[in-house]
Amino acid sequence: MKINWGTGIIIAFIGFISFIMYFIITMNVDDAYDHDLVTEDYYAEELVYQKDIDKLKNAKKLKENITYKKTAEGLVIQFPEAIDIKKITGNVFLYRPSNKHLDFETAISLSKPTLLIPDNRLVDGRWNIKIDWQYNRISYLFKASINY
Repeated sequence: MKINWGTGIIIAFIGFISFIMYFIITMNVDDAYDHDLVTEDYYAEELVYQKDIDKLKNAKKLKENITYKKTAEGLVIQFPEAIDIKKITGNVFLYRPSNKHLDFETAISLSKPTLLIPDNRLVDGRWNIKIDWQYNRISYLFKASINY
């Protein structure tokens, strides 16, 4: 049997549609391709993004910004030593891009210029850290992506 060019186009078209349908069904059914939004309230968070930009600008004006390092005890967050640590308030939010169930937030309560996040709270891999803190009624923000 001889296939003419019209039949070839129809066969190619049916093959292409079959591939696309297979791809769509696989992406919708397979849990390996199930990805959530970064946050549940994405649009509400987008509206307050300018405040975060202002906080980042305030943090860049500091002589010494927040630093962090991994130790045997966990993640140590070092606040600037030139400021009175008793006047620091805020929150530390750790976001795990691959699993939202590992995300957690903790309040900043300092007795020394460091804050320790225990090793048992963090699993190996990539984390996004966001420290939203205030000092003398000025808000600051520190963001970083870390590999723990």
